[in-house]
Amino acid sequence: MEDTQEQQPVPKPSQETESLLKRLAGPSSGKAGLAKDQTEINRIISEASKGSKFYENEKKKDRELTARIEKTLKQRDEVVKGVDIHKIEATVDHLIEQLESDRDLTQIIVHVDMDAFYASVELLDNPSLQGKTFAVGFGVLTTASYEARKYGVRSGMAGNLRQFPIEFAIQAAETYPGFKASSQKSFVRILSCFQTDFRAGCDEGYLNITSYCEEHSLTAEECVKHMRDAVFNETKLTVSAGIAPNKMLAKICSDKNKPNGQFQLDFDAHAIKAFMHDLSIRKVPGIGRVNERLLDAIGIKTCGDIYTQRGILSLMDKQFGLVFLLRCYLGISSNVVRAWQREERKSIGAERTFAPLDEVEKILAKLDEVSVELEKDMENDGWTGRTITLKYKLDTYQVFTRAKSMDKWVSSKEELFAIGKELLMPEFPLKLRLIGLRVTKLKDLRAPDPANGIKRFFESVKDAPRKKAKLEEPDHDVREDSMPGFHEDDEADYAMHEDHDEIELLELPETSVKPLSVSKQKPKQSKVQLSPSKQAESSSSTKGKDRQRSQTRSPIKPKTAAPEEHSGRHIGSSETGRCERKDTRAQENLYGMEETGVA
Repeated sequence: MEDTQEQQPVPKPSQETESLLKRLAGPSSGKAGLAKDQTEINRIISEASKGSKFYENEKKKDRELTARIEKTLKQRDEVVKGVDIHKIEATVDHLIEQLESDRDLTQIIVHVDMDAFYASVELLDNPSLQGKTFAVGFGVLTTASYEARKYGVRSGMAGNLRQFPIEFAIQAAETYPGFKASSQKSFVRILSCFQTDFRAGCDEGYLNITSYCEEHSLTAEECVKHMRDAVFNETKLTVSAGIAPNKMLAKICSDKNKPNGQFQLDFDAHAIKAFMHDLSIRKVPGIGRVNERLLDAIGIKTCGDIYTQRGILSLMDKQFGLVFLLRCYLGISSNVVRAWQREERKSIGAERTFAPLDEVEKILAKLDEVSVELEKDMENDGWTGRTITLKYKLDTYQVFTRAKSMDKWVSSKEELFAIGKELLMPEFPLKLRLIGLRVTKLKDLRAPDPANGIKRFFESVKDAPRKKAKLEEPDHDVREDSMPGFHEDDEADYAMHEDHDEIELLELPETSVKPLSVSKQKPKQSKVQLSPSKQAESSSSTKGKDRQRSQTRSPIKPKTAAPEEHSGRHIGSSETGRCERKDTRAQENLYGMEETGVA
């Protein structure tokens, strides 16, 4: 008789271990192209980072969040005592009916996103990388090819991860700034042909193409296909896009068919709610890994679960933000698209991440680099400011800030360095892995307003008293789409969805605009010339606001696209466009492993 030995099941990780593994995966674990089941990937990351100070800091944060969740669950158990939950749910149902009146299906909103931008730029210079698992970055990866993402490689990782099949970890994130700037300007110029007042980042943008489609008798799918083809023809970079009635949905949809694809959501309330019902709560812009865990603790994993738990959410509105979550469940968000306005900017900064340093001279040299970069950015963008904040991160991954307000406007590298040094020196001895400066209380040097003139320049402000360095509290700007308990870890996750204020405006000169001509019969070899619509799309900004409190609008009924595709597209000159660029040079090593090539 043959002996048979029963195979022992693999032990399931404890809840604490499971949450820590997920946390160690970092804020970019939801990026497009990654494997759905990341259990093995997370285990590799955990093993690779064990024993590091980063690992210990993440363990501490995980324990703190677990304690916060336990406290939240106790609060939930208290608030439901003696409460008629069905009555609460009926009240929420009435609120849902009111929110439905905000649904606007009349606007065609598009989110376009260049695919793995830095990796794609590298691929153009080195075509031999085509189809290979490679990543780009200075020690810390800025981005990874889609082939590498299948194995869990993503932004924020250390470039020397031998546990992953990375054939190349290229130290070339800033090797081709001229080409990248040219690509960004081309990207902006092309998008401005479809809406002059659109909102753009360096590799993504939101547009309202409603008027353009109406004026040129194009379906939304046709219009976006022209747009993507135009970007590729001029830059040789691929673009993915999402088409939907509002910005939140368009952003989510742009991830559906990455890379080099597009996805249109039906402009129908029932279809939208069905789309959102099974969507992971983490896919919603504004919900990061911390709030994901909090929601998961009360039984909310998908947007459909929001409705199931609506009674609890109503009783705990302060902790979770009922209205925001209901809008996620319904798929309702703003459809107002307009370019960034200079007056919206509240700060400008620069920072450097490096291998841990404890020598004063070397740390001050890094501070000098930051001061030089910040002076250049302020000069190029036309800003000066009065309050300077020093930010530094210890080798234990704790972040501290100190700030000082001046009685004069500051923008020179000498002044920035002197103030930063003054704030830093009392804190030594230190062992740092990041240092940065940020300027607030800004004055726009390009503004014609007399209030920003010479009188204001000489206004006096008292120096802020010296204070002990404090733990970093991130800026909690008012977010249109985020939970009230916006956590510092969710700040990094939010940046994966929206541009933050580390931006550079790339301004294009105003030029003449050529009209667009489209053959009505759409012959196979027809030519399409793209140019701005007759009416500036900025009108969507005011119209969108007026619609917010009106009745539900009739949906756009997208036309069925003709089977023939346009070819030989020509890009007409455009009006002024602007591009905002996030600073990727300060990418953080999420996994606490020693970086190579970082000094």
